[in-house]
Amino acid sequence: MDGFDPMDSFGPDVAAAYDDHLRGDEAETVSFLAALAGDGRALELAIGTGRIAIPLIERGVEVDGIEQSAAMTQRLHERRPDVAVVAGDMATADAPAAAYSLVYLVFNTIGNILTQDGQVQCFENAGRHLAEDGVFVVEMTSPTVSIAGRTQFVEAERVAADEVVLDVNRYDPVTQLLSENHVTISAAGITMGPIAQRIPFPSELDLMARLAGLRLRDRFGGWQGEPFTARSERHISVYAR
Repeated sequence: MDGFDPMDSFGPDVAAAYDDHLRGDEAETVSFLAALAGDGRALELAIGTGRIAIPLIERGVEVDGIEQSAAMTQRLHERRPDVAVVAGDMATADAPAAAYSLVYLVFNTIGNILTQDGQVQCFENAGRHLAEDGVFVVEMTSPTVSIAGRTQFVEAERVAADEVVLDVNRYDPVTQLLSENHVTISAAGITMGPIAQRIPFPSELDLMARLAGLRLRDRFGGWQGEPFTARSERHISVYAR
């Protein structure tokens, strides 16, 4: 994307408003992850503002994090200053503990790594931090449904009487890079929210897992254990040794 700096996607302005419009599936996400963590410790890659980590902690799970954005970490620590967060790249950074029962990466965040090699590194880093019987959970959009052969498309993400948010996208099927800009139009003016992602296919993620010494254990179409089908807009993939 011309003029795009990935760190701009999660700067102070984004962090300040990040939790204003939640997806609505946070409770079921936390329940799914809490069941996998059991009595063990969890690591969230790209922990952000704690949208998932904080309610998971409130369920009794000890959660550490890795986060590259200082602004996002600051927002997290305003709510839970006791959460241990390592500042760094989720593909390479060492977490506070050596081994975790659960490592998880949600909300398409592995796509923020813009190369295949980097995504493989992320799997390797997750595997390196897993206890022998631990699991790595990845949530990712299904490109065959969410993109469905389109290379350019605009969606109305939010329509209100005083505000419209358009999601403007361009997808390159060769690089698998999706260049996206959330354009907000209101009486206050026009603001841009650019982000770029590399969208891997589920089978590609499975191969990345094998390179990291992991294998697919389960795949679901949602956080309530829905079956993953050709029509599923996303997948929840669970990997283990």
